[in-house]
Amino acid sequence: MSAVREFMTTDARCVGENESLLEAARMMRDLDCGALPICGDDGKLKGMITDRDIVLKCVAAGRDPGQMMARDLASGKPYCIEADANVDAAIDMMEQHQVRRLPVISDHKLVGIISQGDIARNYSEQRVGELVEHISERHGI
Repeated sequence: MSAVREFMTTDARCVGENESLLEAARMMRDLDCGALPICGDDGKLKGMITDRDIVLKCVAAGRDPGQMMARDLASGKPYCIEADANVDAAIDMMEQHQVRRLPVISDHKLVGIISQGDIARNYSEQRVGELVEHISERHGI
């Protein structure tokens, strides 16, 4: 069985909970990604933020992304997975919560991100197909 750490992207970066959504958007642009983990001053994962969150919950709502902080979009318990967990556990979690990315932690610190794409490049076609199907149901794709 393969561990999550074998599939994950290791150069993941966090946006700080006290950084603005404007800064988060710039980080996404510079890193060429559509989502970032939100990390607290204590180094712990506080949530995830997507480019879609910024557009729908800030810009479309008429709020100023330079004044709204990442912490304002970090609601609920963030879904994450341990680096040594089995990839099937990550897939099950993605399907259960209908998310495309999971922050990967080790010793309570962010060490990477595993995405639907990471799994698709490295796993059986049948299992990837099931993952895409279950996640896409929620997103109407």
